[in-house]
Amino acid sequence: MFIFAIAVVVKLLSIQFIQGDKYKALVEESNIKEVSIPANRGNVYSADGSLLATSIPKYDIRFDAITPTDKRFKEYLTPLSEALSKYSGKSVSYYKKELQKARANKNRYYLLARNIGYSEYLKFRSFPLLELGPYKGGLIVEQYVKREHPLGEVAQRTIGYERVDDEGNITRAGIDGAFGSDYLRGTDGKRIKQKIGKGQWKPITVDNEVEPKDGYDVYTTIDVNIQDIAHHALLEQLEKYEAEHGTVVVMEVKTGEIRAISNLGRTSKNTYYEKRNYAVYEAHEPGSTFKLMALMAALEDKKVDTSDVIDTGNGYKVFYGRGIKDSHGYGKISAARAFEVSSNIGLATIVDKAYAKNPERFLNILSQWNLDKKLNISIKGEGEPMIPKPGHKNWSRNALPSLAYGYGLKITPLQTLTFYNAVANNGVMVKPRFIREVRNLDEKIEVFEKEIINEKICSDQTLKKAKTMLENVVKRGTGTSLYSDYFSMGGKTGTARTEYWHKDWSKNPRYISSFAGYFPADNPKYSCIVIIHKPSVKKGFYGADVSGPVFKKIAQKIFTDTPIVDEVETLEVKTAKVEKEYKTYYDIANRYKTIMPDVRGLPIMDAVALLENMGLKVKVEGVGVVENQSISKGTKVKKNQTIVLKA
Repeated sequence: MFIFAIAVVVKLLSIQFIQGDKYKALVEESNIKEVSIPANRGNVYSADGSLLATSIPKYDIRFDAITPTDKRFKEYLTPLSEALSKYSGKSVSYYKKELQKARANKNRYYLLARNIGYSEYLKFRSFPLLELGPYKGGLIVEQYVKREHPLGEVAQRTIGYERVDDEGNITRAGIDGAFGSDYLRGTDGKRIKQKIGKGQWKPITVDNEVEPKDGYDVYTTIDVNIQDIAHHALLEQLEKYEAEHGTVVVMEVKTGEIRAISNLGRTSKNTYYEKRNYAVYEAHEPGSTFKLMALMAALEDKKVDTSDVIDTGNGYKVFYGRGIKDSHGYGKISAARAFEVSSNIGLATIVDKAYAKNPERFLNILSQWNLDKKLNISIKGEGEPMIPKPGHKNWSRNALPSLAYGYGLKITPLQTLTFYNAVANNGVMVKPRFIREVRNLDEKIEVFEKEIINEKICSDQTLKKAKTMLENVVKRGTGTSLYSDYFSMGGKTGTARTEYWHKDWSKNPRYISSFAGYFPADNPKYSCIVIIHKPSVKKGFYGADVSGPVFKKIAQKIFTDTPIVDEVETLEVKTAKVEKEYKTYYDIANRYKTIMPDVRGLPIMDAVALLENMGLKVKVEGVGVVENQSISKGTKVKKNQTIVLKA
């Protein structure tokens, strides 16, 4: 026993003096830790300064019922209960009972309030007992940041977010995700917490050791008014046709700025919300909207002209053992007419005849237009385009005629819109842009300018023909139901089969309805694409019926609610004729004071102004230029004398 006692003493001395620092560090490490305080992410604004996303600090208030002394707890129990009662509406007796129970149970983490704002947090800090702070009053404050979207679900997916799951995996979506790490995120603060048992940690002080630094603000190109129009126009049509999902994008022609983008998917309860960014990520067979690219390639390459006659037969034609159908038999029609009525046979015939022996020539034109490449936009998750070439697993002799009417390839809605926008922009292909600038208060951190992908996609002659055909699609082609005498637009309908490889397709057909174009046709301001997937075939599936009305409604509402304003550089417009008339008038006005001048040849309004300034009363007969005056030139006149001017 004596030897054992000596051993215990030696061990205690060793722990205290030799290994003491080591064990102290372990105790401190296990009971105290430094935690990060997330910084407020920067705000996301629309083009007109409306708030699209913002970070709001939130607080949970807890009470360490063990920290206050017995004397202090008894002294402040009633005043604290009264303050809590006044805040929540619960009775004073309720809080007295709860706080006493918490102290009896040695609860060091009793919840007083959850998810409150900053002003309410300040109230709690002023409550009796809690105002004494964490050491004397037992106040525990836990701060976190909550992301809010003032517009609700409108454009929520495009505005986006950055989320971290329990395993540390980061999901970044939309603008918030694309610019979060570089601009929006900010710098986290630091705070020291002490373990109080059962996995609970209490801040040692009320204030942070290192205050978080807020992120920069991002200003987008989104127009809130246009966004609202696009969102509700798409939603209305999705609900009407019970479609699976859809997307709409509105782009400003000259700049490439995205004014609106809406992506809505159906839930199990048949409601719609911003499920995925279909416009950016979903590459699929475009169908007939791709006929514009195919025909323009042949026109630019001088392989066909719009007036060339194409034999489409009775609506069915076999290409290399596979039949192609049209909705009607059009017989012999011009190439332009084949486009207007969206003849699959017509476009397949044109492209196959021109490029069957040299398909690479056709494919190279598409490649020069960047249709086989990503746009490399800032938003993550952009879909991969696919246009097969000889040697590709999807290539066959039928691939070329299929490409002509939009099958056998994949591109995203945003890629299709970018090409149509280039046609509207006189051949200049601009990159779609979601961000204008990044700011720190009033300081500009970075400005994003217009980016040009292709200075000129084709000749002016080809562009002119393309624009005429796109207008005629609406005037006399597949889009006639969209035509208006009061509003012009150019575009192309699209109705593509999808999932046609399934065995049950004949019993359960599925389509993708689309419409791409621009407005107004004579001086395009905006381009737009609408794509709706799998509408109910019982209600309709053609592009002109399903997607076209969304396009038309957006175009009309934009010009009703946000009319285009033409900017005038100066009001000082000068012409030689006006300058000469003014000089004559000025000379007469200064030469004659009481002598009647000769005002014949002057406009009536100028003559009236001149003579009234001389004190005369003027009567006018007729309109236009003065031909006769009742008082002859050189006559001395008196004030208030009447003169008659005849035109």
